[in-house]
Amino acid sequence: MSQQEKVENHYAGRSLVEAVLAAVDAAGLPKTGLKSTDLAPLDQFHARGLAATRDLAALAGIDASTRVLDVGSGIGGPARHLAESTGCHVVGVDLTAEYCRLATVLSQRTTVADKVSFQPANALDLPFKNGSFDVAWTQHVAMNIGDRPKLYGEMFRVLKSGGRIAFYDAVAIDGQTPTFPVPWARDASTSFLWTAEATRAVLEKTGFRIRAWRDVSEEGRQSFAARAGASGPPPLGLHLLMGPDFKTMAANFGRNVIEGRVGLLMAVGEKA
Repeated sequence: MSQQEKVENHYAGRSLVEAVLAAVDAAGLPKTGLKSTDLAPLDQFHARGLAATRDLAALAGIDASTRVLDVGSGIGGPARHLAESTGCHVVGVDLTAEYCRLATVLSQRTTVADKVSFQPANALDLPFKNGSFDVAWTQHVAMNIGDRPKLYGEMFRVLKSGGRIAFYDAVAIDGQTPTFPVPWARDASTSFLWTAEATRAVLEKTGFRIRAWRDVSEEGRQSFAARAGASGPPPLGLHLLMGPDFKTMAANFGRNVIEGRVGLLMAVGEKA
């Protein structure tokens, strides 16, 4: 099995649309007019959830005129939030085709279906022309990608001159080894954490000028600590995507951040 197949199977080795829509209906949510807050427990697949998406959007300076590429868009939560809160248009790509299918179906129940679109694609070979976007956005995706120069090079390529990369990722801590499984990998074979220093170096070598660089590990520690000991999953939650062992994955992620085994980084860079 290739590395790409391992990653895709980790996230969706089964059909998700019917099960997720049934859970949305069971939660009593309407079939039209859904807001980003309605789906946030399910579709914000990163530490601190919707709060982190809001923080990154503010840091990136996204507004209604911005054309955004969401690399690793999952089931579309951040894309829908950006479209809803700023009026921008977002194209989402994800390696997992089932996530793109679910993202499209969920978006049809919201007020921003005309502002977002999703398609399967490999982040290392983006199917877009040079200079197509104002912002390349990614959250908790790079941890599955070992070839960071290629990843950031592709994002650089599809950005307009003066365009921005905005990302929020888990980062390695020197001398520390994460506990597995975690939400992005069941073992080390599909986990590719880089230190913040190494990440910055490759971004600058690619041609990005760093405009904002924030260690947000403390915010992550506080968020995970506040949720520790929660009894049972919510009606809508990431367990619907990842299965029953997501509880262990999420708990390990929290422990890794709280114990200083993994850090959290939020940053914006500008294409020269």
